[in-house]
Amino acid sequence: MPNRTPAEVIHQFNKAFVDHDPDLLVGLIGTDCVMEAIQPAPEGERIEGEDACLAFWQALAGDDATQFEPEQVDIAGERATIRWRYRYGAAETDYVRGVNLMRVADGVIVEALGYSKTPAAEAVPLATTTSA
Repeated sequence: MPNRTPAEVIHQFNKAFVDHDPDLLVGLIGTDCVMEAIQPAPEGERIEGEDACLAFWQALAGDDATQFEPEQVDIAGERATIRWRYRYGAAETDYVRGVNLMRVADGVIVEALGYSKTPAAEAVPLATTTSA
């Protein structure tokens, strides 16, 4: 396995999306990687295996119509938390914010769990907005 620190792996992972360079993802994903996408709610799509995860992420990274902006990245041992903003349109409100919980082992990503805030059109009613 590659001799990279979790910080190096996560930096290159984020760079692939920021720079729209899907090739940066090659070699970053473990053979048995498990990824849970942010959609469809409520569970998100579960994607398993290096090839499937790589294909999903490369399609996302290669989409020039969108913009990925890491807001904060925290790394603790083999775990990383990436708080991000994903812009998908030209309007000021065409974005979603979320977080990825990542695990890196032996220099590759082995787990990636994605979560996002729900867009207003599909908002979950809060307890304070429901009638008793």
